[in-house]
Amino acid sequence: MDIALPSRDALKAQAKRLRIKLAETGQTLSHSAALEAVAHQWGARDWNTLSAWAGEQPKPVWQVGQRVSGRYLGHPFRGHIRAAQQRGTTHWRLTLRLDAPVDVARSPHFSCLRQHISCTLDARGRSPQKTSDGVPQMVLDDHWARP
Repeated sequence: MDIALPSRDALKAQAKRLRIKLAETGQTLSHSAALEAVAHQWGARDWNTLSAWAGEQPKPVWQVGQRVSGRYLGHPFRGHIRAAQQRGTTHWRLTLRLDAPVDVARSPHFSCLRQHISCTLDARGRSPQKTSDGVPQMVLDDHWARP
């Protein structure tokens, strides 16, 4: 699945909002029917499947000072987190300080060095913003999620 799923609690809250909105128009929907409707909206066959998918999501816990590595605009880097803030249920805003600056300019005629980077990442450690070739601008290596 390419889109990071919200937590089970957030999905249940989505179902509750659906029931409330339908009730405002005079339509009634049971809680289980609302859960099934939410599951179908997310492309799952039923609520149990969606609930399992949500449970399989990595649970990032980014902390200030944590070491990270990955690729920024195609350039490998290592560094540490200077700031971390959760944005909603599926995204994080991180500020990274790289151990060594990366040159993000594609031209051989000048340089554009970056050592501090602020980015938004999904639960898999990938930025929703992409380069012109469709690759996420920031990708953290998988080992970031391991203890």
